[in-house]
Amino acid sequence: MPLRRGLFHWLLPSAVILPLWLLIGWIASDAGGWALAWVIVIAIPSVLVGQLVLTLLIRSRGTVRHTRALSWWDVAGIGLWHVLTILVGFFSEAWFWPLLIGATLVFFAVFWSSLWQLLQEARPSVILRRYTAPARGPQADPTVVVLEEKRDPLR
Repeated sequence: MPLRRGLFHWLLPSAVILPLWLLIGWIASDAGGWALAWVIVIAIPSVLVGQLVLTLLIRSRGTVRHTRALSWWDVAGIGLWHVLTILVGFFSEAWFWPLLIGATLVFFAVFWSSLWQLLQEARPSVILRRYTAPARGPQADPTVVVLEEKRDPLR
């Protein structure tokens, strides 16, 4: 539970820290001018907006708001996406493209997983539908109150 709660609190700051890491990684690795253009024009806005969208989707769920903890699917997906994003920030010539493609695919998987979990929690449950289903037969007059006496079986 501490890991799930820790990641809950990490979601919003990571929207700023991960894009900043991509810029710092570019500076540290001396990746070149085209890489800087890619970082500023594509990477930073994509990671920032992507993380904010994921944060919104995840924190919109009632169970997450109530427990202030992510689901294990969220932990696995967000954790993997953040690790891949951090590795992309090292700008390794041999691993840059596979890591970037992997990070992109994992982001979309986490997005759809979060959306699916939100929709699963948003739909009415079977119990709720059973109790709120309209009564069959003629509609009763809402102004009439009917009291029924319960008989004691021992009398």
